[in-house]
Amino acid sequence: MSLSAIAKPILYSYWRSSCSWRVRIAMNLKEIPYDIKPISLIKSGGEQHCNEYREVNPMEQVPALQIDGHTLIESVAIMHYLEETRPQRPLLPQDVHKRAKVREIVEIICSGIQPLQNLIVLIHVGEEKKKEWAQHWITRGFRAVEKALSTSAGKYCVGDEISMADCCLVPQVFNARRFHVDLRPYPIILRIDRELESNPAFRAAHPSNQPDCPPELPNK
Repeated sequence: MSLSAIAKPILYSYWRSSCSWRVRIAMNLKEIPYDIKPISLIKSGGEQHCNEYREVNPMEQVPALQIDGHTLIESVAIMHYLEETRPQRPLLPQDVHKRAKVREIVEIICSGIQPLQNLIVLIHVGEEKKKEWAQHWITRGFRAVEKALSTSAGKYCVGDEISMADCCLVPQVFNARRFHVDLRPYPIILRIDRELESNPAFRAAHPSNQPDCPPELPNK
């Protein structure tokens, strides 16, 4: 076995990054040991923009995962790699329709919500308008997610097994609360979030349990 195959994966992560958070959840659910290399998105103008990290991730974003001798970027691509190389404790259902529903919910969140309220976009929008902007796009996306869940959800987003959709939903609910989105219109989203908050894999991945979480924010 090569050294790259047995080396512990390294996840470049920021404690409050929802994209990093998705991958932390997936790694925890699959019980893959890994080390975290924190990348501050705010210190010194953002460590993600330094030359050293640009070599790791040319998009200058987190996460990036070094695993099996490769460096992978983009959270959804990383989760699919983990699923394909470590199929134990699957995050995609066997049923073809259910797999499509998981991917549908993942796509709504990861393409239709999160990028529109990401840090780089909010900086461009400006301090005065960023809360209203984020609320608008999260609300628009959550209406679609709630509708999708109305036909797919069991105990979790799709049926009764945890999937990639759940890995993406929980961090987005956290973002919604950060921007004071009214979540009362989304009872299914809230129920699933409550169901998962005590799951050990999700709890360990929570921002407050990350090594780079500011000590003055233990419960944020």
